Amino acid sequence: MADYDLIVIGGGPGGYVCAIRAAQLGMKVACVEGRGALGGTCLNVGCIPSKALLHASHLYSEANGHFAEMGIMAQPTIDMIKMQSYRAGQVDQLTGGVAFLFKKNKVDWIDGWGKIEGPGKVSVKTAVDADKSLTAKHIVIATGSEPASLPGVDVDEQRVVTSTGGLTLKSIPKKMVVIGAGVIGLELGSVWRRLGTEVQVIEYLDQITPGMDLEVCKTFEKILTKQGLQFTLGAAVQSVEKGSRLTVRYKNRKDETEDSVEADVVLLATGRKPYTAGLGLEEAGVKMTDRGVVETDAGWRTNVDGIYAIGDVTTGPMLAHKAEDEGVAVAETIAGQHGHVNYGVIPSVIYTDPEVASVGQTEEQLAEEGRAYKVGKFPFLANGRAKAHFATDGFAKVLADKETDRILGVHVIGPSAGELIHEYCVAMEFGAAAEDIARTCHAHPTLSEAMREAAMACGDGAIHM
Repeated sequence: MADYDLIVIGGGPGGYVCAIRAAQLGMKVACVEGRGALGGTCLNVGCIPSKALLHASHLYSEANGHFAEMGIMAQPTIDMIKMQSYRAGQVDQLTGGVAFLFKKNKVDWIDGWGKIEGPGKVSVKTAVDADKSLTAKHIVIATGSEPASLPGVDVDEQRVVTSTGGLTLKSIPKKMVVIGAGVIGLELGSVWRRLGTEVQVIEYLDQITPGMDLEVCKTFEKILTKQGLQFTLGAAVQSVEKGSRLTVRYKNRKDETEDSVEADVVLLATGRKPYTAGLGLEEAGVKMTDRGVVETDAGWRTNVDGIYAIGDVTTGPMLAHKAEDEGVAVAETIAGQHGHVNYGVIPSVIYTDPEVASVGQTEEQLAEEGRAYKVGKFPFLANGRAKAHFATDGFAKVLADKETDRILGVHVIGPSAGELIHEYCVAMEFGAAAEDIARTCHAHPTLSEAMREAAMACGDGAIHM
């Protein structure tokens, strides 16, 4: 008999959620994770620690800004040792919480690095014990992703850093160059800008946050520029030279001219790639694309019987909550149930200030499809709660089918956008129309009233605009 019903390789959001759900469904489960702590990139060096620093830097910025306007007189100073201790403490609590959930649900954590030796066979290289050979009826690959590299940029995680090193700097740099104007670069760039660093973002494309609704994108860039971030768009970084300071050399794509800028820290934030090193996928015959993405069918099955894959190693957005949903769904599928993920209703959030959140399709996608749609917008400038919070930048935008009024996409830039978006996620899961939101009573005064007013604007018009 097999040692386990299911072995999950990887203890990140997709992997640990899959393992717990499978155990809840009666399976004997093991999770192989060699980081030394559960939670993957998200809990250890990604989502959670970055949000801790975003929160701390936001409060510092508010204390130096709006506090005086509200009659709160303070002159805060920064203790980076304590701030980093706060960040690390949040990580320790949450990773420890996952370990507790494993014990509660009787999931075995195998502390080591897993390799697939064939269908139903996993070997584990451990740091303390002898290597182990395990068998299972089913295997789920949930090994996540790692920062993408860039030719000419040698990462040392001290001065030339990825998101990992960018979260653990011991002092506030005078000048930081961020390579890449995506989510990671803008979030961490915002942290250090608020703490006093001069931040210059160099982006290969001609816009920030590619794939975002274009109107939101343009507004977002204006707001971040007003906050002090500097943008060099349409520029290809050629190299980072190390000396007493760092020299970033780049080429302007429009006219092929070359330029350079000096910095104390360079943050490489050019995206992420699937992490499959040492997994033995080629030897096991698991098909992957040229970019290293594991190929799966609609049930998350690879081409090898009994082997599944979820999360960042597969096609789709590299989001922790997408991986979690797939983890639940694949566990239910293995258990003989009907696991399902609605990929059309997966929200995305950028946790800057203001936040940016979206779900569904953008105007550009709808126009490309040739689909007739209508737009309802409402500015936070006209929202009472937002005005009281000095948080009036941005707007909520609802896209609905022109004939049926069904909600097709929602895009928000403004205060608490990452929380506000979920009202529409639920609405879209139930196939709601914009009018359904417009006719639902919202408490006053709340930020969520802006979401209702945007839905009203899809019909006869918003009330407070």
